[in-house]
Amino acid sequence: MRPLQGIKVVTFEHAIAAPFCTRQLADLGARVIKVERPGTGDFARNYDERVSGLASHFVWTNRSKESITLDVKQPQALDIVHKLLADADVFVQNLAPGATQRLGLDYGSLSGKYPRLIVCDISGYGLDGPFRDKKAYDLLIQSESGFLSITGSEGQPAKAGCSIADIAAGMYGYTNILAALIERGKTGRGKHIDVSMLESMAEWMSYPLYYSIDGQTAPSQAGASHATIFPYGPFIAGDGKTVMLGLQNEREWKSFCETVLCQPALAADDRFSSNSRRVASRDALTRIIVDTFSTLTAAQVIERLERASIANARMNDMHDVWRHEQLAARHRWTSVRTSAGEVPALYPPGQTAADEPRMDAVPALGENTGAILRELGFDASAIDAMRASTMI
Repeated sequence: MRPLQGIKVVTFEHAIAAPFCTRQLADLGARVIKVERPGTGDFARNYDERVSGLASHFVWTNRSKESITLDVKQPQALDIVHKLLADADVFVQNLAPGATQRLGLDYGSLSGKYPRLIVCDISGYGLDGPFRDKKAYDLLIQSESGFLSITGSEGQPAKAGCSIADIAAGMYGYTNILAALIERGKTGRGKHIDVSMLESMAEWMSYPLYYSIDGQTAPSQAGASHATIFPYGPFIAGDGKTVMLGLQNEREWKSFCETVLCQPALAADDRFSSNSRRVASRDALTRIIVDTFSTLTAAQVIERLERASIANARMNDMHDVWRHEQLAARHRWTSVRTSAGEVPALYPPGQTAADEPRMDAVPALGENTGAILRELGFDASAIDAMRASTMI
């Protein structure tokens, strides 16, 4: 039995944050019913066509769900939503600010009717405060949260290459829902969860926030290097390939000098005798490291780093990750069905095939509309009439 088997989730979701949250619930066995607009659905369906004609973001965040199309501006469609919520455990939404209030689907309106219902609102800035109605996309929250101020190279801020603010909010939605389900098991009552992308990213930014407390200098933009630890980051070997490495303490610094650089005297050099001094003398130390690495291939550098027990990594691209030997050795790959055929998929972190995580199909738009409506008691003629009125 999967951990969330028997849990029913109804979701008004689009883009990444809420779909990523509810996909985690589906992975654990929850039944997730995704309510979409007739004709267009979740706009993330049309971000690109990279997965056999389907959108990469959508395939990633929407497996194991059911899709029903409803025009909730029509009263009968809203009645159907309430039929879905009548026995639901969780309601998740990340619509535009104020949308659920206008539909009467906010926590204040729902809690009296469904006292056991857990309502999770995911938004850019939260449900109150001066920024409540401000539009929020992933890049904008990366900027507003200060993430861009410490990411990239000096004078050239760079966004994260994936939707980090959406992912942060989605994961906090997911973990708060799990906690609320446990709490409801003790109290019998549902709960309101208000997750914002800004607060999620601000939490993840707590190290640089503390580092710059009381007006102290904030971490610099250091590219792929670490702003406050050195050596820690990318270095080019003699064959032109990049090796990532990171030192954490003085024991590792001594081993790095002796085994990797083959210059044991450097360990006692006053310029480099502590992490703070190495950061201050970054340019001089970089020249020493690059000079040594220029005579070696990346494979030889990694061999020395391994021998010295220094953390290291290759600079892989996406094609390398598809073929990563560690993922293959740990049997992390499976497949899921889509309307365009089967596609590879990673098992959820922490779960293996033995756990039988739910890895069901990515639904086509409205694929489950008829089945869900029949389950709610509507007959074929009623469903045909709904289609004719473009309500579904």
